[in-house]
Amino acid sequence: MNVTIIGTGNIGAGLASVLAAGNAVTVTNRSGVAKPGLAHADLKSAVAGADIVILALPYDAVAGLEADFAGKIVVDVTNPVTADFSGLQLGHETSAAEEIAKALPGARVVKAFNTVFAQVYAQGLEFGGTRVQTFVASDDAEAKAAVIALAKAAGFDARDAGGLKNARYIEPLAYLNIQFGYMLGQGTQIAPVWLAR
Repeated sequence: MNVTIIGTGNIGAGLASVLAAGNAVTVTNRSGVAKPGLAHADLKSAVAGADIVILALPYDAVAGLEADFAGKIVVDVTNPVTADFSGLQLGHETSAAEEIAKALPGARVVKAFNTVFAQVYAQGLEFGGTRVQTFVASDDAEAKAAVIALAKAAGFDARDAGGLKNARYIEPLAYLNIQFGYMLGQGTQIAPVWLAR
């Protein structure tokens, strides 16, 4: 699978590290600065050659991406937090994922990976034998299945979270995780999990 990750910060680098096994991973950013140890290409070329494109950048940075996303599986990892982290910019009636789907006509948008802190990747996707979960939502069943398969192969416990509209609930879950981690002092080696028996 050819995977392009847009964004070379901690989230992008973390995802690249776990997705590299079994996939051809290319990273890109608008600055054009390569990240050591990772295959790098310009934005348009990286998107053109990808089976799956992952948006690992701030929500506000998605606007203005100049590439052809038509027909591509686009995984939205963004969280629409306010600049001061006091809340979410969007919610209840829409989500970052839904707005990105509107902004990238023809793209097959999937919400996933947004509830995982970047710091988790360095120490592995297991907590005492329990795999880190990612909640995967999309209106495109084939695209969702492809992302679930990608996530499972990387070591996630990937959960089908229904249609893209459910990103309205996944994004607040990520914000609650941010609150637990930073505001309530639990640190970044935490992740939400949905238990069943």
